Amino acid sequence: MTHKMGLKLWTAGLLAATILIAPCTPSFAQTSLGGTGTAPAARSAQPQRAAPQRAAPQRSAPQRAISQRTAPQRATTQRTTPRIATPRQATPRTVTQQKVTPRVVRQPGTTTVRKVVSPTTTARVVTPRGTRAVTASRLRGVPTRGVRGTVIRGHNYSAWRGGHRVRYGSGWRTFVALSALSAIAIGSSQYYPYAYISAPESYCEGLTEDGCELMWQEVETVEGDVVNQCVAYCPWQ
Repeated sequence: MTHKMGLKLWTAGLLAATILIAPCTPSFAQTSLGGTGTAPAARSAQPQRAAPQRAAPQRSAPQRAISQRTAPQRATTQRTTPRIATPRQATPRTVTQQKVTPRVVRQPGTTTVRKVVSPTTTARVVTPRGTRAVTASRLRGVPTRGVRGTVIRGHNYSAWRGGHRVRYGSGWRTFVALSALSAIAIGSSQYYPYAYISAPESYCEGLTEDGCELMWQEVETVEGDVVNQCVAYCPWQ
C-alpha cells in the first residue's frame, strides 16, 4: 500500500517537472544550434479562401423629366409703306402692212405662168343675160368639202364649194378658191360667189329656188390659165 502511494507521488512530481522544464526547451535548442537566434522556418500559411461577395443590386432612383416652359413669342407686324405706281406712257405702235407681190411659178418645159390671185373686196356691177326666172333647185347647204347634186331645167349637175378640177384640152385645170372671186352687184343687191356648177353655158342662167344667180364667166386656174365656168352667186356667203 505504501509502495503504491510512493509510485503515484513520483509520477506526479515527474509530470510537474516536465511542465516546468518545457518552456525553457526552445531557448536551449536555439543555443545548441550556434547561438544564431534564428528559428526554423515556419510552416507556410495555408491559403485563405475569400468568401464570394454578392453584388447587391443597385436601384436607380427614378428621374423626373423637367418640362421647360417656353416663353410665348409675339409676332411683330411690319408696316409696309404704300408703293405709288407711276403710270407709264404707252407709245402708239404703228403697224406697217406688207405689200403682197404676186408670185410667179414657171414649170419646167412649159410656158404656163402660175399667179397667186388675191380676193378683191370691190363688187363688180353686172347685167345678167337671159331670163330672170327660177331655173334651178336650191343650193343652200352645199358642203364646203365634197360635192352635192343640183337640178337645172330637169338635168342633174354637180356643185362644189371647195377645190374643183376640170378637163381642159389635153390636161386638167384647177380653179382658184371661191374666196378669190369678187362679189357682183345687180341693181341694189349684192351677191357673193358660193359654188362652182358643172352645167354648160346654155343652162347656166336664171335663178335658183333660194335666190342665187347663175353666171357664166371666165375663171382663173391655179395653173395660170383662164377657163369658162358656171358660177352660182348667192345673197349670202
